[in-house]
Amino acid sequence: MTLPSTIASRFLSHPNQLGVVAVGFNGGQCKKGVEAAPMALIESGLLTQLSEDLDYEVHHDNTVHYYEKDIPAEDPDHRGMKKPRAVSAVTEKLSQQVYNYAKEGKMVLTLGGDHSIAIGSVSGTAKAIRERLGREMAVIWVDAHADINIPETSDSGNIHGMPMAFLTRLAREEKRDIFGWLQDEHIVSTRKLVYIGLRDVDRGEKKILRDHNIKAFSMHDIDRHGIGRVVDMALAHIGNDTPIHLSFDVDALDPQWAPSTGTPVRGGLTLREGDFICEAVHETGNCIAMDLVEVNPSLETKGASETIRAGCSLVRSALGDTLL
Repeated sequence: MTLPSTIASRFLSHPNQLGVVAVGFNGGQCKKGVEAAPMALIESGLLTQLSEDLDYEVHHDNTVHYYEKDIPAEDPDHRGMKKPRAVSAVTEKLSQQVYNYAKEGKMVLTLGGDHSIAIGSVSGTAKAIRERLGREMAVIWVDAHADINIPETSDSGNIHGMPMAFLTRLAREEKRDIFGWLQDEHIVSTRKLVYIGLRDVDRGEKKILRDHNIKAFSMHDIDRHGIGRVVDMALAHIGNDTPIHLSFDVDALDPQWAPSTGTPVRGGLTLREGDFICEAVHETGNCIAMDLVEVNPSLETKGASETIRAGCSLVRSALGDTLL
């Protein structure tokens, strides 16, 4: 029997209210199917579990947003980026949707979609926190990949490998329709960014992480210290008085637990380790938003339901579900 969380929220004025944005977007990468994830997660009962078991007042427009009217007909490559105008248009719209919930002091859950959508979700919460509390926000990015390529260092040109570069202003673009809408109030400091679970990091990204002294815990660190110590160190780096946006790519989990994702990498987190990260972030009382991304129900029939269950477990853990 699940019970509501007993953890007091420090930065949400309405912590029992949950704004949900379902984002059916796959344009940040090249594989179809990830756009079906929000509906699959919702149909599995996720929102019902959050409302009935964890007592959240769920605010959701009963729509999976595909943003067809916002996606331009012409979208040539720019600086090597694929579909840059589509990703920019969708994330700008999503940023406003997330901001509309976050500015009211609600917890926000964004269900993706590929990880490029974090440009929208993270920027929306960052803007709201700056306006509402006058604070900067931290991001805990749980992922097999660093997603901090600048366009010129990306081998693929897929923007789901670049969101943190744009969100930290390490990548900049002046064109209004290609992320030029990102302003200072949308941005995350590299000092307030922490990675957990990295194990497939591009050469250019390794240099970025080192040059900018960005705190990153790879699977090597988790093997050495254990997940509990790693999470303690991650939270200590952020500080205990900082709002946290948790952005969780399901491929942080080992494919044994989440096979249906676009870029699986062996040697990842167990489901319990993933749940622990989410539980520990919730226990701080500082979590203000969560993304769950890169579930792709179409990629492996046998593993789709297992991956969806894993995704639901991660969300519940971040929103206060406990083992006891």
